[in-house]
Amino acid sequence: MTETPCILMVAPNGARRTKADHTALPMGPAELAACAREVLDAGASIFHLHVRDDNGAHTLDTGRYREAINAIRGEVGSGLILQVTSEAVGQYGPAAQMAMVRDLRPEAVSVALRELVPGIDATDAQRAFFDWMREAGIFYQVILYDAVDLARFDDLLDEGFFGDLTPFVLFVAGRYGQEAAEPGNNFEYFRGRAGALSFPWAVCAFGAQEYDAVLFAARQGGHVRVGFENNLWRPDGEPVSNNAELVHEARRQVELTGRTVATADDVRAIFNFA
Repeated sequence: MTETPCILMVAPNGARRTKADHTALPMGPAELAACAREVLDAGASIFHLHVRDDNGAHTLDTGRYREAINAIRGEVGSGLILQVTSEAVGQYGPAAQMAMVRDLRPEAVSVALRELVPGIDATDAQRAFFDWMREAGIFYQVILYDAVDLARFDDLLDEGFFGDLTPFVLFVAGRYGQEAAEPGNNFEYFRGRAGALSFPWAVCAFGAQEYDAVLFAARQGGHVRVGFENNLWRPDGEPVSNNAELVHEARRQVELTGRTVATADDVRAIFNFA
């Protein structure tokens, strides 16, 4: 049986960092498009997209998303899957996040379970939203941050919340402000569960721990996300030059384990969306 190729996602900017953190961090449409070309050439297949307002702050404005998507598509065509974020960053509630996705109808979107379904029980509106994404053919990824999120996801999966779709999950190891620390108990819990997971998964980690996450995912049959949103440094603590350097190193590590790296078309075939 052929092993599934490893998906390399890249999160080139995130919601919080600016050029004060790294001069090569892409902000506007033109910079995002240039970055997309570089990371595609390095081996990425999914581009995790954040856009900013005139002050450089996080926004879910669909007009800005369309402008960025058009610029990136003009540079790389369909060579990358463009995954927009619905991240709240303390500014948006579930209704606004869902409204953005309905208006934009992106090819792909990431949704944090604790943000979109913050209550213990899902509401009719939340169930209808996930039903709508499936029917619209939107490739969505569910983001989990800790053992509580993972347990809730398992419960929702068991009760049929996601219908006949088995979502692609991203587990986030660590958090902002702790880039130099060990990922912590949330990653250790996930490590212990990874071999028994029944759904496709990826992991990302902060700081130089990103490199450990790449090898862990590659060896365990999972996938990985790298990029400036989570890491700006080489393993020796020196700053990397750009996002493409992180993708290139991730590809090198994946291929050392004997796995191949997925293209965007591979991802579309794996998850059966066009």
